[in-house]
Amino acid sequence: MGKFRGDLLLPSALHATLWILVAFGFPAVISAIRKDIGLAENRVCRNTVQGRYLLSDDNGYVCTALSVDSWTRCCPVKGDQFSCQGCNLISQCCNSYEYCVSCCLDPSRTDKDLAMKVKIAKPVTAGTYSSAFDFCAGRCRHNSASVVHENAYASDFHHCFSLQSNYSGSTEVTFEARLAGINIVTGRPGESCTIACSLRGQSCVPNRLFLLNRCNLLQKYMLCKGGCFASLGSDQPAEVEEFAPKHMSPGACLYTQTEAMLSCDGSHQHTKRLCPCA
Repeated sequence: MGKFRGDLLLPSALHATLWILVAFGFPAVISAIRKDIGLAENRVCRNTVQGRYLLSDDNGYVCTALSVDSWTRCCPVKGDQFSCQGCNLISQCCNSYEYCVSCCLDPSRTDKDLAMKVKIAKPVTAGTYSSAFDFCAGRCRHNSASVVHENAYASDFHHCFSLQSNYSGSTEVTFEARLAGINIVTGRPGESCTIACSLRGQSCVPNRLFLLNRCNLLQKYMLCKGGCFASLGSDQPAEVEEFAPKHMSPGACLYTQTEAMLSCDGSHQHTKRLCPCA
């Protein structure tokens, strides 16, 4: 035991050699792993990542993709924090995704506690945002309310971060702001919105009908001399023509309480429709 046989070590000699390696080799490697280099103390930022030229971090700064810190993923702390460059503060919509996120992160504009109660999707089973950054990054992306005809933006300001009315006590962005890029047209008696818009070389935008389906908008664009009432019918929102039968309340404006009935194709011989065209 322990002697050489040709060029091979006997088992006892091999074991001894391994113990020497463990005792003198590995500690040097282990001791090289330092615990005091401070990386854990440096906060790592989350950022919007996908921007081709710009990105916004969760501190509310916007920077170029080339200037972001490669270790922390944070933007340099310079320039305006919570910048609203290119944003309409009334509609809370911006022409840049990154500045939309930055502006949204301002605590004076977005209540963190309320934002984290907002449902990510419409179903009751949908989750909520885990942070103000998640809320802002999600809200500022395009959605169905940003486009007309599914392939064109309603406005250059199509990145919006406003809190919607899907939680108690919230305030929704003004309806006029959400109608940016929409031509509001009053049709003639018996005309559908499809026809009323086509006569002007445009198309009816069905996902904007619900914005017009309320008395304050009807009263702004129509006379509504006979008042404003809830009704049923796919021809609404609309105004009953002045010479309609008395039982139809001539001159009254009508809106539907069943928004699923809203349609660009609805019409009635005695009503003039209020139509969103683009």
